[in-house]
Amino acid sequence: MGPGQMDEQGEALARDVGRHIAEAGCVLVCGGLGGAMQAASQGANQAGGTVIGILPGFSANDANPYVTVPIATGMSHARNAINIWTSDAVIAVQGSYGTLSEIALALKCGKSVVGLHTWDLKAAGCDDPNFRTAESAHEAVELAVWLAKQGRKD
Repeated sequence: MGPGQMDEQGEALARDVGRHIAEAGCVLVCGGLGGAMQAASQGANQAGGTVIGILPGFSANDANPYVTVPIATGMSHARNAINIWTSDAVIAVQGSYGTLSEIALALKCGKSVVGLHTWDLKAAGCDDPNFRTAESAHEAVELAVWLAKQGRKD
């Protein structure tokens, strides 16, 4: 999860997250559009991974070019619920209000969230044990995969 617009440093970070997700044998679920979503999609796609794009509009053609499975929802921001419930763990890269809402929804749903240069929840008085932080894309993915395995019921 991350903002629809970000600088080159943020895009490189998101691209690395996507690459590491694919290399870990996991599927990337994202909002399917630009910014962090496109950068992570590019990283995962180029590493041979599968990218599911949960799109806000009514057309699968709105997906960025690296999405391999576009899902048009017609739900606008409400699609965040699908992103969260589909994910075994969430990685938040940088972020604006949409990312903050995804973090909050994930935590409310009991999902693990790994923050990577994103909102400082402790400074806001939120000390949720399901929210962890990482300093690198590799560390974020390793932690998210480990947390997802801890939370799986199968």
